Amino acid sequence: MGAIVLADVRTDCEWQVINEWAGTNHPAARVLRLSQVDFERLLPDTELIPARVVWLPPIRRGERRVSLADAVVLSNPRRPPAFRQPQIRKRHPDRVRVVAGASATIAELSERYEVKQAKGESFEAFVGMQAALAAERAELQLVGDRYKVPRLVAEQISSSARFQDAVAALAEELGRPAASVAQEATDKMSSFVATQSRLMRDVFTSTFSGLYERAWTVSVDLDTLGRLRTLNKSSSLIFLPSHRSYVDSLVLSGVLHQHDFPPNLVLGGNNLAFWPMGPIAQRAGTIFIRRQFGSDPVYKLAMRSYLTFIVEKRFNLEWYIEGGRSRTGKLRPPMLGLLAYVADAVERLDDADVTVVPTSIVYDQLPEIAAMAQESAGGTKRPEDLKWLLKYARGQRVHRGEARVRFGEPFSLREALAESGEGRVRLEKVAFKVMDEINAATPISATSLAGFALLGAADRAYTAAEIEAILAPLLTYITERGLPGPDPALCRGLGLLNTLSELTDAGVLEIFAGGPEDVWSIAPENHAVAAYYRNGALHHFVDRAIVELGMVAVAEGAVQAADNGDGPEPGALLAVSQQEALRIRDLLKFEFFFPAKEEFLHRLGAELDLITREWRTVEPTQEWVHAALLASAGQLFARRTLQTFFDAQLVVAQQLTTLGGEPLDKETVLMDCLGLGRQLTLQGIIASKDSVSKDLYDGAYRLAENRGAIGDGPADEQDRARREWLAEVEDMRRRLSVIAAIEAEQASAERVEAEL
Repeated sequence: MGAIVLADVRTDCEWQVINEWAGTNHPAARVLRLSQVDFERLLPDTELIPARVVWLPPIRRGERRVSLADAVVLSNPRRPPAFRQPQIRKRHPDRVRVVAGASATIAELSERYEVKQAKGESFEAFVGMQAALAAERAELQLVGDRYKVPRLVAEQISSSARFQDAVAALAEELGRPAASVAQEATDKMSSFVATQSRLMRDVFTSTFSGLYERAWTVSVDLDTLGRLRTLNKSSSLIFLPSHRSYVDSLVLSGVLHQHDFPPNLVLGGNNLAFWPMGPIAQRAGTIFIRRQFGSDPVYKLAMRSYLTFIVEKRFNLEWYIEGGRSRTGKLRPPMLGLLAYVADAVERLDDADVTVVPTSIVYDQLPEIAAMAQESAGGTKRPEDLKWLLKYARGQRVHRGEARVRFGEPFSLREALAESGEGRVRLEKVAFKVMDEINAATPISATSLAGFALLGAADRAYTAAEIEAILAPLLTYITERGLPGPDPALCRGLGLLNTLSELTDAGVLEIFAGGPEDVWSIAPENHAVAAYYRNGALHHFVDRAIVELGMVAVAEGAVQAADNGDGPEPGALLAVSQQEALRIRDLLKFEFFFPAKEEFLHRLGAELDLITREWRTVEPTQEWVHAALLASAGQLFARRTLQTFFDAQLVVAQQLTTLGGEPLDKETVLMDCLGLGRQLTLQGIIASKDSVSKDLYDGAYRLAENRGAIGDGPADEQDRARREWLAEVEDMRRRLSVIAAIEAEQASAERVEAEL
């Protein structure tokens, strides 16, 4: 059996290096370039050994990396020009290495060619691509997984039989020539394919890491990160992070790079593809795509083909399942388009799978919040451009606390799809699983807890001691639940003063220092900003809030078990109370992500255990329920958690009841709701100033559509649905006022006890 070293070289120096290496490692083999091989005359057992020269960067700060200065002077240490190579080889021989990919015989390559290659493609081109990929894998063993990048992407996709078959099917559907569709798909693919290079990845890291490194100290869940590294050896990872900042991707990329993960291919909106960020980011792994492309079947084909290639080749992916940054601090509804494409790829490829990694990224302070709050209040979003980038970079010179990266439970996408049934609903179930895991992993920061406490208190100024007293029972609850809470030291004493100082510096709070004691209050017109911090942790308190609303319904007799004359059956009141909890959940399903019914009710049972374990053995009378609520001093969360959302629903429901049955323009309705919301706030009818939000009204509008209050139905049915919804919302707000009265009763009792 003969052997050929297939030399992938660019220069005479590299040719010499390969020949010397081959003389030592494969003395009987011939050294040839691809173009020098006569494939027709080779025997089936001829072995081809792909080899290439790898040029390593010099060691800088303990690791081999390319600096921004290299790019500025148009020098790439990983691909030095021909005239510099002999000098580098002589003076720095440690920077010159030869790697050899896995060898294959002509017979083995012929078998692969018959299976994988499209008709009309040459065997020589196929062998060249296979050799390049084999050498690439060998190079990764040398430079590390952090530099794993897809090569020859367009060539591999467009020359595959799968792509050609898909093009033929779409061409027939569109009534167009297949060659025309193939060319258009290839052109559109070239507009978003990430043409990664190791040089630009290093440049991107060096250039843009400054956008977050000075502003935040990054902490990460190292235990889960270790598990992910193990999983990544056998499966590609799809990171689905929460989206709160422009730097989310940079923060996650920095964490993964530091721990030697392969780089993610990041799917992002083309609004950030402006110069110079766009060209650099695309060459560093960002895939800039249109935000809307459902009406372009050729673009959809190109995107589907690209994502299928990525899944098949087991590259790691990343995108924001919310579609855009949160304007409220809560997770936005999931967008299913990209998830559908990846799910389709997994199911079309035999034995293919990916591991989904729900990812939470939260910040102690976020300077973008003020602008997002203005947008949610009806303001116009400023487009991103170079001027915007420079201004943003200047704002990142101030230290803003900690950025926390946490991971939910990773799961197999194939298994999750199999467990979720059929049709579109299964994608929704998978997406909700992602959102629930992100929420579970999201830590409660001291700033979010301070926002939760102050927004839920009377709208006045408070001393540090008063704020600490409000936070104390919250910390107790967090400990009892085992939630990922803040360092308690940041919520008391000097730590609390530092937390309040951070929020004051960020403009969320204002301080009055002209009296005997300093007092803090929410800055005028900044309630929405404070709410953003609060909302990042709000999902941890929702189950408890629903339990409290249900208990008020029982205490008032609004929820009663059926009585057949001999009294209700044992446990009957619990059953109807559970139905009431499910009804409340239904009112909030466009604001929060809930698990399946059984899991949801199990969680409510755990919350009841914290209030009183007697609920499992005692038939809850109205008096018993009221006493249990009264005993939960400082740990009644319904008003502080849900007031904002029911206030927003009140505005939308009232606005809809004034409209007739004519078709509605959603944008007009939402803008009218902003005006009505401001009016009701000034009148004191609405207690939560942060509820005046276009994003919150949008969630209420979608709930109205879901309940038949908006749509194509008869006008009288829509009107009835609107009034029924309004009545439910008013009832929920009344229950919240009952809880407020119980809280006031608690506070009064505590003051009397303190005086005694």
